[in-house]
Amino acid sequence: MDKLKIMVVDDESRMRKLVKDFLKKKDFEVIEAADGEEALDIFFKDKSISLIICDVMMPKINGFDVVKEIRQYSQVPIIMLTAKGEESDELNGFDLGVDEYISKPFSPKILVARVEAILRRSNNLSTGEVLKADGIELDIAAHEVRIDGKEITLSFKEFELLNYFVVNQGVALSREKILNNVWNYDYFGDARTIDTHVKKLRSKLGEKGEYIKTIWGMGYKFEVD
Repeated sequence: MDKLKIMVVDDESRMRKLVKDFLKKKDFEVIEAADGEEALDIFFKDKSISLIICDVMMPKINGFDVVKEIRQYSQVPIIMLTAKGEESDELNGFDLGVDEYISKPFSPKILVARVEAILRRSNNLSTGEVLKADGIELDIAAHEVRIDGKEITLSFKEFELLNYFVVNQGVALSREKILNNVWNYDYFGDARTIDTHVKKLRSKLGEKGEYIKTIWGMGYKFEVD
């Protein structure tokens, strides 16, 4: 079986080596890029990259612009690394379609755990199942969503979130429960991450976004009228 390929994008060679060494211990193949321009060149030439770990502050093209460009063509999972702790930066990243956000300094072991969790869940989605809910269709294997027969584009995490809602129709879900099941147990971020993703998911679902109902002070419930 071929090794899963991960691209690490950071202008600091020391940081790239640190992350690469830990990933290689887990038997991943690692490709390095020293700036955003190099990262885009590599990504569009190599169609077998399974996940991207990308720094925000880089020369030539910054991490946010890298994500924006890639998201026009691919929903490959992306983890952002940043020295910034500003909430606005995290929300900007999530709005662009980032799947995870890790602030420096961080534990390489936690980073690897996040990588494994995302890839594990990504592989688990490939079951050939199609979920349906009043005109919403989720093709799990193809990672596609159709609304009344028309395909819409969701990020990896938005797809997972919608999948979790549809599977748990009519069930009141706390933010903590959603974090544990969609972002996995090792996610230490803020529950507002969920609100950001729900807002964007509702928008992409159009009128059917109303099926995701807010339960004030608790979380959300997906309910078809």
